[in-house]
Amino acid sequence: MHIMEGFLPPLHAAGWIAASLPFVVMGAVKVKRLMKEKPEIRLLLGAAGAFSFVLSALKLPSVTGSCSHPTGTGLGAVLFGPSVMALMSTIVLVFQALLLAHGGITTLGANIFSMGVVGPWVAWVIYRGGRHIGLPVPAAILVAAGLGDLATYVTTSLQLAVAFPDPVSGVMGASLKFLSVFALTQIPLAMVEALLTVAVFNWLERNSSDELRLLAVVNDKEVPHAA
Repeated sequence: MHIMEGFLPPLHAAGWIAASLPFVVMGAVKVKRLMKEKPEIRLLLGAAGAFSFVLSALKLPSVTGSCSHPTGTGLGAVLFGPSVMALMSTIVLVFQALLLAHGGITTLGANIFSMGVVGPWVAWVIYRGGRHIGLPVPAAILVAAGLGDLATYVTTSLQLAVAFPDPVSGVMGASLKFLSVFALTQIPLAMVEALLTVAVFNWLERNSSDELRLLAVVNDKEVPHAA
């Protein structure tokens, strides 16, 4: 979903920056509060950011001006809430634009909105909904990570369709075209990301259970304290 540098019209690029900015500010405020109240979670926060950076750097060629890859934002959204991932995705996307030429600075707002706002919020809502109806944590994370990934690409398709509507069928027709091309690569990638996210969470559950309890992701019934 990294829309490349200079691909969006200037007004669209500016509009997406304005739309993303409030969420990034909310994320910065929440990270500051978490670091003050729960400094024990710093390593977990770094691990979630690294997970997103590595997965989202594994890009495959896709439609003109963009690409396909996992996003890795579902794990952080489940652990810390969606607003934190807006800030972390911004950091990830800035480094990738400057160091790897993935995406760009002018398209940063659009890329933040799809990967750092919509994807994490969808993942978080699905995770909370899954837990509310009684799904075990791994199952809720599996569904949340997969659908959060797909939501990111639905958003990118709409962003591109609004910027470049089809001459005949308009924005709706262009959306369907972008979605159909993304679907070929993104659906299997989302399934892989979902499985990998569960595997990483299971590892965290074995090695960072105290931090997960502190974040109220698991409780003593699900992960008993060691004797």
